[in-house]
Amino acid sequence: MTHTVEKIGGTSMSRAPELVEKLFLGGRKKADLYHRVFVVSAFGGITNMLLEHKKTGSPGVYARFAADDSGAGWQDSLRETAARMVAIHGEILTHAADRERADAFVRDRMEGARACLMDLQRLGSYGHFRIAQQMHTVRELLSGLGEAHSAFVLTLLLQRHQVNARFVDLSGWRDSENPDLSARLDQAMEGVDLSSEMPVVTGYAHCAEGLMREYDRGYSEVVFAHLAARTGAREALIHKEFHLSSADPKIVGVENTVKIGRTSYDVADQLSNLGMEAIHPNAARVLRRADVPLRVTNAFEPHDPGTLIGPEGGEGGRVEMVTGLEVQAFELHEPDMVGLKGYDACALEALTRHRLWIVSKHSNANTITHYLSGSLKAIKRAEADVLKTYPNATVTARSLALVSAIGSDLGEVQVLLRGLQALQEAGIEVQAAQQGLRRVEVQFLVARKDLTAAIKALHAAFITPARAITRAAA
Repeated sequence: MTHTVEKIGGTSMSRAPELVEKLFLGGRKKADLYHRVFVVSAFGGITNMLLEHKKTGSPGVYARFAADDSGAGWQDSLRETAARMVAIHGEILTHAADRERADAFVRDRMEGARACLMDLQRLGSYGHFRIAQQMHTVRELLSGLGEAHSAFVLTLLLQRHQVNARFVDLSGWRDSENPDLSARLDQAMEGVDLSSEMPVVTGYAHCAEGLMREYDRGYSEVVFAHLAARTGAREALIHKEFHLSSADPKIVGVENTVKIGRTSYDVADQLSNLGMEAIHPNAARVLRRADVPLRVTNAFEPHDPGTLIGPEGGEGGRVEMVTGLEVQAFELHEPDMVGLKGYDACALEALTRHRLWIVSKHSNANTITHYLSGSLKAIKRAEADVLKTYPNATVTARSLALVSAIGSDLGEVQVLLRGLQALQEAGIEVQAAQQGLRRVEVQFLVARKDLTAAIKALHAAFITPARAITRAAA
């Protein structure tokens, strides 16, 4: 257990030359450069172009291929993506020979993908073949192009800086085998000498499990976690372009935020549940079971230890983060449910069927409320399903905001009471509030228009300026 496995996100990868100087080299020489394995995401924006935009939903190659019978739209999108890839590495790679190799790499992969999709489209023109059955495979094929490109370009850049970097391609390109993830990782790392080589590994891995089917865009962190566990890493690190801090600096101000420093996997799970990208919950589960501690750092401040996430957690007795998100309160009210079973199961089945994320829930004798993250269209469909089974019930959906105060151990901090007082003083009406017995999170439901104000009020109540100064100095 002498090595680390480290993950770099797409936004940070777009600043690759700066990463090389600060993170990969960082004043290290010879043997000190090694015993590190890097798992990389695609360059910023590339996966959006290959699939669809993560936030806006605007179509990329995959979405256009899925919707376009004529074939012209997705091919145009594929050419645009290839041109963007070439432009990105053209800015990063300063040596002409490296740019030529990267150009050829993009040309080979993108032309190969285009040929595959055209063949699939031709097959689909015959009634016996159904393209829909292959769409998960198409999505995985396209997604892997982004990580393969970024890993290859970064390897060239490191080699130009006299680092013995090794491109490790897990994407299964032109591979006739389809091993499971464990076998794929073992095969890829076989023969790698970590004492004298720096593996640069694709964040996407083609395997029998089909990572995108289960994790969709969260696959790179899952690959990272499994690689750390399989290789017995001393520590797993995620390098972001910011520190994991007490709130969004854009909301409360950089001068008021506090770097968390140390916390638990329980806290990481709550952050994931609220859409904070500390780590994918499935990846956290893999690391926790393998007893591999996780560290989240600022990629551009490599000498700062960042935040350590482990089983022993943080200091306890303090709120570590205040965050929130917009939710829909999906309320099922049925007076006849008192003393009966099955109502909760019906609601859960409908919400699961329509792929709605359940952030939190509350129930009493005749009402079950799920706080959801998802589209209004999906919520309306779930509502219709529930009413088919229970036509006498009343189902409503209200737009709210859920604001959460999170910490490793909030047992003796009176967060619920103090939070209600802080929100009242700020003139914010609380629609509902709840605290679980595990005492790692207290949730406040407020009007959507009050989301930002509620985060500010709770952060001011629990994260004092004195603490911010102390933490920053530390």
